[in-house]
Amino acid sequence: MCRIAGIVNPSIETGELQLLVKGMCNLLQHGGPDDEGIYANPEIGFVFGHRRLAIIDTSNAGHQPMQYSNNRFTITYNGELYNYPELKSELKTLGFQFNTATDTEVVLAAFAAWGTNAFCRFNGMFAFAIWDNETKEIVIARGSAGIKPLYFAITKEGFAFASEIKAFQNIHYLQTPNDKWPIYLMAYGHLPEPVTTLKHVQPLEKGTYLKYNTLTKAVTTNVFARINYIEKIDNRTDAIHQIQLELDAAVKRHLIADAPIGVFLSGGLDSSIIAMLAHRHQEQLNTLSIYFEDQTYSEKKYQDLILEKIDCNHQQFLLKENDFHTHLPDIIHSMDLPCCDGINTWFISKYARESGLKAVLSGIGGDELFGGYPSFKRINTTLALEKLPKRILRAGKYTDSKKIKRLAYLTIGGPVGKYLFLRGQFIPKDIASILNTDETSVWNVLEEDLRLTDINYLSPENQASWLETNMYMQNQLLRDADVMSMAHGLEIRVPFLDKEFLKLAMKIKSEIKFSGKLGKQLLIDSFAHILPEPIWNRPKMGFSFPFKEWLSNEQYSTAANGKNLSEYHTKLQSNEIHWSQFFTLLLMQNYSNE
Repeated sequence: MCRIAGIVNPSIETGELQLLVKGMCNLLQHGGPDDEGIYANPEIGFVFGHRRLAIIDTSNAGHQPMQYSNNRFTITYNGELYNYPELKSELKTLGFQFNTATDTEVVLAAFAAWGTNAFCRFNGMFAFAIWDNETKEIVIARGSAGIKPLYFAITKEGFAFASEIKAFQNIHYLQTPNDKWPIYLMAYGHLPEPVTTLKHVQPLEKGTYLKYNTLTKAVTTNVFARINYIEKIDNRTDAIHQIQLELDAAVKRHLIADAPIGVFLSGGLDSSIIAMLAHRHQEQLNTLSIYFEDQTYSEKKYQDLILEKIDCNHQQFLLKENDFHTHLPDIIHSMDLPCCDGINTWFISKYARESGLKAVLSGIGGDELFGGYPSFKRINTTLALEKLPKRILRAGKYTDSKKIKRLAYLTIGGPVGKYLFLRGQFIPKDIASILNTDETSVWNVLEEDLRLTDINYLSPENQASWLETNMYMQNQLLRDADVMSMAHGLEIRVPFLDKEFLKLAMKIKSEIKFSGKLGKQLLIDSFAHILPEPIWNRPKMGFSFPFKEWLSNEQYSTAANGKNLSEYHTKLQSNEIHWSQFFTLLLMQNYSNE
């Protein structure tokens, strides 16, 4: 797991171009503290850069950018390929040779053997750029689950890419801001793809590769993988059996490492399942967790129940309010793109790295795939409400009810309207007031096409799953997991998003997958035999902190001079707004002052 960057710009002298890319890599050093490398091609006018976090083959043999096939191919790679041993064996039978024990070299050999057709054979999380010295093309690709980020820009000056938005800050011709991002942030609580804070920089879509011809400047984009909902499995017993087998296999794959690895143990269902399965495959498993003095939020008693079942090296960390206040500036700086989430991941990642771990397994994905959020219960009502006349839906903004005010979002239609009704933060009227603009302008921005697919053909529950997976998890949970962990030089792995397990989860019929008395009943029934009953037979808490109480501290009412901040701080204290809404205002003030 690493950080990557690169620039194609023939108008800039090679030495200066190297300095620019080295500067990009320096800004990404936190995500690759173990090694750095530069590859320059003066003939074409491009430079690849790399910062390494060594996890598989930690020797110098894993140095990047790495070359292959008599230097025809050069790669800068961020990711882990969990099926690389199998691919390596297959490639050896085809006559390919290897000089390292890295998965990076397997990616290169696979590309040499099968070209872009190799990408759909990869099971892992990845984002990389490959230079082909024969075709004079650069290919960038991003994994099908979108776990690892990759941003790029194509302008008249050339082509540039990087693992984080902050890496572009020294490229002067890419600094035009996207003046619409505050509207998206206030509506969503994050910036939905393809929106970023820079006008000319966007994320590469997941499951997609892009070819840039350095001679003709031609650009082609192709999808190499899509994981779709195709409901085939209609037998509950069979579904449970396959879930047990496939998730166990996924966890085993995700434990592959030549550096210390562990498991985040929150005490919730998903992380508990991951810990129990990981314990089968690794002696003296490393686990770690956070707990609080406030018993309203602390899940220590549930963590302890799992620890009684497995023999592991466990570390528990008491997080206090003072830690939050002390580290909040660092947390905001680590965000890359503004988001109302990720604080919890920043702390647990900090503790994991300080404990000597380089990689950890997380339970992200279980809620999205098996119905762990309130949206799964509300989706039928949402689908009925969106059929109401627009005049009735928009009239809701004049009421005092937060839920009824959000009805207006359903006039947008499609996934955007559904998502903002279910999870939106501020309504357009409030956004316009805070940003000192007109409400029509806000609506115009939010109604712009985000290149989302039609999901009306899916069952209601799978529509909720699609929204949670492709919008909430994609744009918030996974992005935060990446930047907050890599801020500490730590890799987060997500077995629930293993390629093979994802395929399985999306094949199970909705009436089987989402039925039952409890949320995620099918997942519970698949693993209840190995879990203590209090782990699954209790109300859902999520990975939550006492943020409302901590942000209610008076220092945050005067921390910035944004419009209505004091007013909203008072609303926070009186429970009129959620802590994430107030935190969003703090973020906007922070970014506007940079």
